[in-house]
Amino acid sequence: MKKWSKISFSFLLISILMFSLIACNKDTAKEPKKLEKVRIAEVTRSIFYAPQYVALSKGFFKDEGLDVTLTTTPGGDKTMTALISGGADVALVGSETSIYVYAQGANDPVINFAQLTQTDGTFLVSREKNDNFSWDLLKGTTFLGQRKGGMPQMVGEFVLKKHGIDPHKDLNLIQNIDFANIANAFASGSGEFVQLFEPTASIFEKEGKGYIVASFGKESGHVPYTTFMAKQSYIKDNKGVIEKFTRAVYKAQQWVQSHSAEEIAKAVEPFFPDTDPEIMKTVVDRYKGQGSFATNPILDEEEWNNLQNIMKEAGELPKEVKHDTLVNTEIAEKVMKK
Repeated sequence: MKKWSKISFSFLLISILMFSLIACNKDTAKEPKKLEKVRIAEVTRSIFYAPQYVALSKGFFKDEGLDVTLTTTPGGDKTMTALISGGADVALVGSETSIYVYAQGANDPVINFAQLTQTDGTFLVSREKNDNFSWDLLKGTTFLGQRKGGMPQMVGEFVLKKHGIDPHKDLNLIQNIDFANIANAFASGSGEFVQLFEPTASIFEKEGKGYIVASFGKESGHVPYTTFMAKQSYIKDNKGVIEKFTRAVYKAQQWVQSHSAEEIAKAVEPFFPDTDPEIMKTVVDRYKGQGSFATNPILDEEEWNNLQNIMKEAGELPKEVKHDTLVNTEIAEKVMKK
C-alpha cells in the first residue's frame, strides 16, 4: 500500500510538472512578436496617398511585423531634411528630391525603392465657375503656383507649356508662398487660378471658393510623382525591413485596385477626420479614374526618364542621373514574385 502511494505521488508530481511546462510553452507562444519600428515622413497629408493609409488602417504593415509611425512634414525640403538628418527612416516625397540630394554630392544617396503614385496629383482650380474652360483663359491672369523646384510646380509648368502658355511671360506667376499656405492665400482672395491637391480642391468647390476645371495628372502622363525612399545605408543595413515594408505597400496597392471608391474612402477616413465622407469618395474616384494610384511599387526607367524631361523643361534638372543609380527595383520585383 505504501509502495503504491509513493508511485502514485511520483506520477502526480510528474504530471503537474509536465502540465506546467506545456502551459508555460503556450503562454510563450501567445506572446506577440516584437514589431520593428519604422518612421515615415510624408510630404503632405492627401487622399492622393490613399494606398499608404490603407496599409496602415488595414494592418498590412503590422502583418509584416512592422510598427509604422507617420509624420507629416509639409514640403519636399522639410521631408528630405527629416530623412537625411535621421529624423525619419523612410520618406514619402517626390522623386526629384533624390536627384537634388545626389547632385549635391551626397555620400549616402537617397534611393527610391517603392513607387506610390504615378501621375501628378494636383488640379487647376478657378475662382470663377467656367463650363467651357480652355487653357488660353489663363493668359494674363494671376496664378498661384507651387514651390519652385518641386514636382507640382514643374509638372504645372510642363502642362502650361504644352498648351502654349509661357508661365513666366503669359501669367503673373506667384511662387513665393509656403506650400502649406497656398490654399489659404487663394481662399483669402489672392489669384484667379491655383494649383491644389485633394481633398482641398473638392472642399473649395463644395464651399464655392473655387471650381476644378482641369487635372494636371491627366495632362502630364505617367511620372514617379511620389515614392517611398530611404538612405542607401539604411536599405543596406535593414534589407529585411525594407522588403517587409514594400510587401505591405504592394498589398495595399492591390487592395485599392480591387475595391470601390466608397470602400477605399472608408478605409482612409481615420486620417481625414474633418473631411466629408462624400468628398473623400469623390476624390478617391477621381484619382482612381485617372490612374494616379500605382498598382505596383516598381518605378520603371520610362517613368524615371519622363521625370527628368519634366525637370529639364522647367530648368530644374541639376544633372542627368541614370535610373539604376537612384532607383532600386529589385526589392519590389522580389515582393511581387512572392
